[in-house]
Amino acid sequence: MTSRRSLLASLGTIGTFSLAAPFSRAATAATGGRSGAVILSTWDFGAAANAAAFARLAAGGSLIDAVEAGAMVPEADPTNHSVGYSGYPDRDGHVTLDAVIMDDAGGVGAVAALEDTVHAISVARRVMERTPHTFLVGEGATRFARDQGFPQQSLLTPDSEKAWREWLKTAKYQPEANSEVRGLKPARTPGGALDHDTIGLLARTADGRMAGACTTSGMAFKMRGRVGDSPQVGSGLYVEAGVGGATSTGLGEEVTRVAGSARVVASMRGGATAQQACEEVVRHIAKLRGDAIRGVQVGFLALDNKGNVGAFCLLPGFTYAVTDAAGRTTVLKAASLFKA
Repeated sequence: MTSRRSLLASLGTIGTFSLAAPFSRAATAATGGRSGAVILSTWDFGAAANAAAFARLAAGGSLIDAVEAGAMVPEADPTNHSVGYSGYPDRDGHVTLDAVIMDDAGGVGAVAALEDTVHAISVARRVMERTPHTFLVGEGATRFARDQGFPQQSLLTPDSEKAWREWLKTAKYQPEANSEVRGLKPARTPGGALDHDTIGLLARTADGRMAGACTTSGMAFKMRGRVGDSPQVGSGLYVEAGVGGATSTGLGEEVTRVAGSARVVASMRGGATAQQACEEVVRHIAKLRGDAIRGVQVGFLALDNKGNVGAFCLLPGFTYAVTDAAGRTTVLKAASLFKA
């Protein structure tokens, strides 16, 4: 039987998947011809995050102010079950949050396995600005949040708890893939609530300076202690002065294997366009992992320092929000390597 790897190499049909349009068509579909972007974020609910980020910039805020403000929107949304408040818990019933914030001057702050704190992105910013470290995890991250005056608040809402208890009936302690992992639009979980995804944001000023943020409650019903790509610099997020930035979505384990966002930025540094850079890393993951990524979603967004956008994913269904210098936001569908 012909292997998935050999078929990938020859750009043929793969199991129930077939390769989508070649680059020339994929690039047009992915970016809609858009350049001059100021704010870029994952998924359609990123439009509200972009609006908050743009408003902060318009009011005179910094890039870090803007990406923090944008990330705080889904973190506080009780209908979004994969970011912040109301995130789905781990398999033991604990909601834990991961976040990172980064600017192109080397400023970095991140937290992982943070508990009882709604705005993980703001705690990550405090790590960047008020500690000599770049990353705090678990009990230490939660204690730091209390020391910094962030209120203690339970993140497990009735809807999320209901979904968890439904999952327990048949799950046998296997994590439940969020919609971004399945390559679908927001779907109904065992508890009946709409499932969403991690949010990653990138922002730039007219002179090409950049910053980014990424925040999540991680995979639904994950093993306790699991951390995906989102808070890891170079995996979930990376920005570099004079080049651009990238963020990822989907199954974090696949992104971390290749330091995906750093790889996208490195490709742009080497001369690739934002679109070409996103395509390169997705194709690399598919070739590297073969049958192991069957049915799995991974996607990347990129924004160069001139405002050119790139977006590409393994499977159809990944959307993203682009806001231009006039504050106009468009939600677009990313092109994919495989067809449905």
